[in-house]
Amino acid sequence: MKLQRKSGLRALTVGAVAISGALVLTACGSDNNGGSNSSSSTPSGSSSSGIKCDGKGQLLASGSSAQQNAMDAWVQAYQAACTGTTINYKASSSGEGVIDFNQGTDSFAGSDSPLKPAEATSSKKVCAGGTGIDIPMVGGPIAIGYNLSGVNNLVLDASTIAKIFNSKITKWNDPAIKALNPTATLPSTKIQAFHRQDESGTTDNLTKYLGTAAKADWPYPHAKAFAGKGGQSAAKSAGVAAQVKQTPGAIGYFELSYATASSITTAKIATGASSPAEATSANASAGIASAKVVGTGSDLSLDLSSTYTTKAANAYPIVLVTYEIACDKGNKASTLPLLKSFLTYTASEAGQAKLSTAGYAPLPTEIATKVRSTVTSLS
Repeated sequence: MKLQRKSGLRALTVGAVAISGALVLTACGSDNNGGSNSSSSTPSGSSSSGIKCDGKGQLLASGSSAQQNAMDAWVQAYQAACTGTTINYKASSSGEGVIDFNQGTDSFAGSDSPLKPAEATSSKKVCAGGTGIDIPMVGGPIAIGYNLSGVNNLVLDASTIAKIFNSKITKWNDPAIKALNPTATLPSTKIQAFHRQDESGTTDNLTKYLGTAAKADWPYPHAKAFAGKGGQSAAKSAGVAAQVKQTPGAIGYFELSYATASSITTAKIATGASSPAEATSANASAGIASAKVVGTGSDLSLDLSSTYTTKAANAYPIVLVTYEIACDKGNKASTLPLLKSFLTYTASEAGQAKLSTAGYAPLPTEIATKVRSTVTSLS
């Protein structure tokens, strides 16, 4: 495998290895985008894997690290089927991905939050005659991971999570935590709360949940930049997970795939249902199923507010959806066939089927059908 990026290089985590059985690497760069890439050489057309190949050359993309493991698995499968192609995804952050896309660097961006109105307006400069749109592609739970010896079935709710990340609850044996875990032996250990230091869609989605389900305890507007008081920061989901893994008494938030890869214990969430919901792919899909499409035209941005307050059995409420951002019209002619071919695969049943094994949640059928239609219409 040819490596084009040197900085930020890291191996594909265990969650994705379980899917792909091979190592895909990611890093950082600009025009020489590095990241998840490899190249092959067969003609366009349908491959033996069922992937419809079209276009050739290199496709540059960047953004959300939340979908890193899913993208690695997709890239490997696509490139194995479609020779003469290189899909180069740089896992940075949702904010950086949108910037790269709106500067014309990338053919698509990954973002865990839909485009803001100003960002959509800016995209018109690079989408000739069109605009950037949000295409949901990856769903999944945001896990609340913790490191507390002897406590394996921790239950938290929106209020306690909000207070922990806003430094209102600072000890593990706080009465609020004890009330949710009456049979657990909770130590007086100081809570070491870790949050993202970079602007992140993961933070944005967590704080949307807190601001909806625990309004009284989370007084800040949702945002990609963490606004809570106190705590410690780390770069990207991988950095937060690493800090939780190595720090006794730690707690943090990241996509389930990072918890799975690092064997980090995750909290169950009390929602008002008969039993707390565990962070699993199936439970996240059950939560996302209540989402509503609120975008207009080809835009498929989702409203997840009903998910955050769900009391449905086995519906995990802290979820995110990663969007692939592309132009509805005015995509670069040189890369449009490859862009559509790759996104057609990721949205397909085969592509979505890869997600559960890596700790993600496949899109609900109704949303996936709309996504496939939108990808077909890109021009």
